[in-house]
Amino acid sequence: MTKSYEIIERTGVSTESVEEAIKQALNEAKQEKPIAWFETVEIRGRITQDEKVEFQVTLKIGRKLN
Repeated sequence: MTKSYEIIERTGVSTESVEEAIKQALNEAKQEKPIAWFETVEIRGRITQDEKVEFQVTLKIGRKLN
């Protein structure tokens, strides 16, 4: 039996931390299908109008195909 994965890309956002941004992206993705693995592709941030830091983390997420 061949094992195959689909790869999706998600960006999580948090004003708390990079880790929270990752958790946000993973939690949303796993509501659709179980997650097998993830890879951090990009970490960036921005300053909001009210001068808060917003962390943005883009992930590649692998999900096993049946």
